[in-house]
Amino acid sequence: MEYSDIGTVASWLTEQGLKGATESQLLNGFCETCRSLGLPLDRGLALMDTLHPVHEGRAFRWDSQEEVEGEFAYGPTGGEGNSLASWQTSAFYYLWAGTENEVRRRLGFGDPTDFAMLEKMQTDGHTDFIAMVHRFAKEGTIGEMDCFFSHFTTRHAEGFSDHHLMILRKLVPVLALAIKCIALGRIARTIAEVYLGEDAARQVLEGKISRGKSERISAVLWFSDLVNYTKISDSAPPEEILPMLNAYSDLVITAVHEAGGNVLKLIGDGVLAIFKADAPSDACSAALKAERLLHERLVTLNDERAFEERPITDVYIGLHIGDVFYGNIGSQERLDFTVIGPAVNEVSRIASLCRSVDFNVLMSSDFAAAVPQEERDALACIGRYALRGVQRPQQLYTLDTAGMIR
Repeated sequence: MEYSDIGTVASWLTEQGLKGATESQLLNGFCETCRSLGLPLDRGLALMDTLHPVHEGRAFRWDSQEEVEGEFAYGPTGGEGNSLASWQTSAFYYLWAGTENEVRRRLGFGDPTDFAMLEKMQTDGHTDFIAMVHRFAKEGTIGEMDCFFSHFTTRHAEGFSDHHLMILRKLVPVLALAIKCIALGRIARTIAEVYLGEDAARQVLEGKISRGKSERISAVLWFSDLVNYTKISDSAPPEEILPMLNAYSDLVITAVHEAGGNVLKLIGDGVLAIFKADAPSDACSAALKAERLLHERLVTLNDERAFEERPITDVYIGLHIGDVFYGNIGSQERLDFTVIGPAVNEVSRIASLCRSVDFNVLMSSDFAAAVPQEERDALACIGRYALRGVQRPQQLYTLDTAGMIR
């Protein structure tokens, strides 16, 4: 590979980064292009921490001879067990903990195999190994994303030459910048989805970020909260409250998402979600599916928590269908992407009424009327009720089989 080829590879990386190629595509293309130009690469790996509620980071791999998992997320390395041990014996940890920016082991020429995986690489015929770290300045750091790690190996009989290493040192920072740019976009999507919900996040990232920018939609509205949460909070040990809230919220949110809904707000122990579909009956079916999923899993969770002698509870659910405004509400400095309108107030009041009538699922007459005929037989009318702050009394329904508080 000639010195003049550096510009070719750098231009390719820049072009692909601007196009939005994935991180694994960037690494694969980088390694394959360099190899085609005469740089004897046989294996490449790049990884970078991220900002994610579950994963600590993502890694990307390429191999010239075998199929490998090209992309994978890794969990926290700061705990215990195999993940921590693997991290602390790696060349990347050596670089992260020290001040050097690269470390090399000439595996075919007597250097020690003192880092994780080096012995296997040597057995597989790799003759040279170099690992690099490119650190970010404080202004370029987001969450745990504070540097870019990479390593490269060769099976070439003479290993990497000084010329090869010079080329890698020139090009890997360009690769790091391209991958970081794509990763930042991924982080933006993750943060938006985690805090706004998938559908609202998509709309915000598509540019609907101006205050007052909203659309009128018809949607099924779900409002749920925990039974006796205030009483439990007052009596349970403080260290039990947050784990309990997380455990039950996880069931609600997962059930809504699996059924095709979108969670818009977490309000203490309350959850506001919407179900959208071309046909109102499909949206109602999705909401009922979410209710079934939730209460099936509640049985298991409550059995486990009761066995552990931890506080248990149930979930009140109010369901309604109506027109709402869906979009940005707030000030120029702080916006919320949510739904507003009388229907939102109604579904909240319907859920609140569960406490008074001893049913854990209540539905408005509008919702019941929109439920598909084949599912309507499972609904039972419980009478007409006045809802606080709502002008007209509502005919309310529950589920025949799962309506009563357990």
